[in-house]
Amino acid sequence: MRGADAAAAHLEVHDLAHPSGGAGGAAAGDGASCEGRSGGIAVLERAIGILRALGDSAGVMSLGEIAERCELPRSTVHRIVHTLRDAGFVAQGPGYGRLRLGPELARLAAVSGPRLVPVLRPFLEQLSRRLEEGASLAVLDGCSVRFLDQVISGAGLRAVSLVGSCFPVHCTANGKALLAELAPPQLAAVLPAELERLTPSTIVERDLLLAELERVRQSGVAIDREEHAEGISAVGAVVRDAVGNIAALTVAMPASRLEGRESEVVAAVLEVAARASEALRHGAELS
Repeated sequence: MRGADAAAAHLEVHDLAHPSGGAGGAAAGDGASCEGRSGGIAVLERAIGILRALGDSAGVMSLGEIAERCELPRSTVHRIVHTLRDAGFVAQGPGYGRLRLGPELARLAAVSGPRLVPVLRPFLEQLSRRLEEGASLAVLDGCSVRFLDQVISGAGLRAVSLVGSCFPVHCTANGKALLAELAPPQLAAVLPAELERLTPSTIVERDLLLAELERVRQSGVAIDREEHAEGISAVGAVVRDAVGNIAALTVAMPASRLEGRESEVVAAVLEVAARASEALRHGAELS
């Protein structure tokens, strides 16, 4: 069962089910059904309120803080959060007992706007043909980046990432480009407590990564210098729609091919990302 379906079924079992048999007959059954629907709506409204509270906080909250913000009993918040966490809509944040929005929300946001991939695919094709390398589209998905689309051009050795796959956010060009756009509380919620080292070039010291993200903010472009996989480098930049939602365009290649043409690749990525953002602002939203 999918996460969203699991959440609905779990809420239904615990909050919508009412016994309809026994001496009450048809009238009693009808009354129970009406009451169940009313109770279900109340539970959904509370769940939506909890998700909005977490979103508005732009970071992490404790159960007590959520209960206070939503004006609900702590036991009620605990029950609803447990269901939302099982379905991936809420996740454990940094620090004991801290909660944040879960990756399922990012996944649904990414797929809820079916125009995203069709609108941006021509720009991926342009970038890939221009540089004769693979170009990808990705979005944040919890502590990872999820690939939504990819175009491969040219012959010979190419860097390929399967559409739908997830990579760590801290050591990829698309991940660093997206992280650089987050406010400090959001960044703290997304970054894992320990940064995994995947290659000798992976940045695993938090202070060094934050300094790297500041450089990305200043330049508008992120570069993965064999940080995710040895022998593979990538250059990425964000695209932004009219309401500020973001995704990342990235071109990846064998590291040896980035040497000597880094300025060319950076210029191409920035130019195509700017035109893609313009198309999104005038023609579509990311979610």
